[in-house]
Amino acid sequence: MCGRFVSARQRQELIDEFLIETDHVAGDVAADYNVAPTDSIYAVLTRAGEGDRTQAGDRPTRQLRRVRWGLVPSWAKDPSAGSRMINARAETVTAKPSFRAAFARRRCLIPADGYYEWRALGGGSRPPKQPYYIHPADGRGMAFAGLYELWRDRTLPADHPKSWLWTAVIITTQATDDLGRIHDRMPMVVGPDRWAEWLDPAASDPRVLLDAMVPAVSSGLATRPVSTAVNSVRNDGPDLIAPVAPAPGDA
Repeated sequence: MCGRFVSARQRQELIDEFLIETDHVAGDVAADYNVAPTDSIYAVLTRAGEGDRTQAGDRPTRQLRRVRWGLVPSWAKDPSAGSRMINARAETVTAKPSFRAAFARRRCLIPADGYYEWRALGGGSRPPKQPYYIHPADGRGMAFAGLYELWRDRTLPADHPKSWLWTAVIITTQATDDLGRIHDRMPMVVGPDRWAEWLDPAASDPRVLLDAMVPAVSSGLATRPVSTAVNSVRNDGPDLIAPVAPAPGDA
């Protein structure tokens, strides 16, 4: 799974990197080295219109937005379900009622600098775990495959600025090679050559694109053990991604 990640790039960097046409982010956002579920995160998406609703003739544009991590389906009674829907498995994303509509039309990219995963040390019911920071070896950023959804809060009038809640989920796949020894799942990473196809809301068969990305998803990633300080969502800062000596038993 992917339960924590790093988002340290500035808004203008993302605008330039992802060729954003419409920026919906109000001002700069502080770097976050310990992004956790239900936090506000960046999302890149292609959508017709400027706001929550679209009209005939609206031209699709590539947009940068802030959304809440944890997808809330449009049919949910309340937004509490989002705290549990932070990941969607690539193997079942087209079948799960919570994700299949968004997968068909509302795919997004979630910019990240890297992510954390925990490796269990030894057996037993509650073995100690060593956190690892997993990131592109070349120091560049990465883009997770994601889905976004809009949920209408019907306790508020339609013109209220908070009447629509934007949320997102990260798609995960089977980890391979060295990453598999840390954890058996990892976020799906989309390369720049696939961004336009992935974001296209009119793609005829996005499942084919998803399947094509799986074999190369872990290429170019590096890992290093980091401090257990990342275990607490209250901790933040670049010290969290600094390398540390492996814990005893972490071969």
